Amino acid sequence: MAEQRRDQRGERDAREGGQGVPEGWGRGVSAEEAQAWEALVATARRTVADGLVVGTSGNVSVRVGDTVLVTPSGLPYDRLTPDDVTGVDLDGRQVLGTLVPTSELPMHLAVYRTTDARAVVHTHAVHATAVSTLVPELPAIHYMAGALGGPVRVAPYAAYGTDELAENMLHALADRTACLLQNHGTTAYGTTLDQAYDRTAQLEWMCRLWLTASSVPGLSPTLLSPEQLAEAGEKLRGYGQRR
Repeated sequence: MAEQRRDQRGERDAREGGQGVPEGWGRGVSAEEAQAWEALVATARRTVADGLVVGTSGNVSVRVGDTVLVTPSGLPYDRLTPDDVTGVDLDGRQVLGTLVPTSELPMHLAVYRTTDARAVVHTHAVHATAVSTLVPELPAIHYMAGALGGPVRVAPYAAYGTDELAENMLHALADRTACLLQNHGTTAYGTTLDQAYDRTAQLEWMCRLWLTASSVPGLSPTLLSPEQLAEAGEKLRGYGQRR
């Protein structure tokens, strides 16, 4: 594979005059897409480093115009290079690269077609997946649920990579920016990769919190009311620095 990449890189540099901007098969990669791919790979590697996925499980995507860049299927993130740019249009037709896109492509595209998402992160986070096997909705254990639109729902199980799973996920995501996938993991989206990742991490943390609190014998966690969550969600909309 390394030799193949070197040959492709040599052909690319010859076509581009050595400018160093990756060119995919089918059409060239724009500078914006190359930058987005770099950020996508960094985010994918972060999911592994932070323990949200194991091996090649989980996947990440980012939208640039009408092109969706996605992690390729079954390839370790630490082996991804600028030459591995993988992109599809909103109908799922591959427009960039030769590597097979993630098997969860239907799920990612469903989010982009129905929301204002610019990035999607899907993981197999341990605590979140555990919660998905226990309840139909994550109990309102912390006000950060308000940042995700309210109580986080669990999408009913369906085989990975299927349109059925994508449809179940969309129902769970109604008026939300994250959901749990039963016996599977998490999906979260945002207007940036950082926001999608942060929502993923917050969801995993809340699941761990609920599992910890609910494991104390003879006691039940105090939960927040819908009104309290709504208040928190409103306050969180103005959280952070103004730019």
